[in-house]
Amino acid sequence: MVPMEKTENHPAVLVVEDEPLLLMVVSETLRDAGYAVWEACDAEAALAIIKAESGIDLLISDVKMPGMTGYQLVDAGLSLRPRLKVLLMTGYAHEPVPKRITDAGIKMLYKPFDFERLPAVANEILHRA
Repeated sequence: MVPMEKTENHPAVLVVEDEPLLLMVVSETLRDAGYAVWEACDAEAALAIIKAESGIDLLISDVKMPGMTGYQLVDAGLSLRPRLKVLLMTGYAHEPVPKRITDAGIKMLYKPFDFERLPAVANEILHRA
């Protein structure tokens, strides 16, 4: 999906989620808050968008997906765009987060989460030094 035009007031976010309903809700929540939103249903599609679109400001990805995981997507995305900001979502709070992810300071959002908080969390990550 092509997002609304990115401006300083409308940062561009790429949402990656293999569950269609959750992808729709996360994307709509961010659009309603003024974000320009790209959507991908898997990591491979997300990488194609990251390669093609230089204006992606924030990657929000599920961790558990078929094929490439969210962690692998982060590795590949950061190798292409080292300054890309990242937020990961997971429903598996009991599983350990890889050290490379915690060392990078990447924030984890545990499902289920309050969708009303999502724009504020995204804003916090985008404005972190």
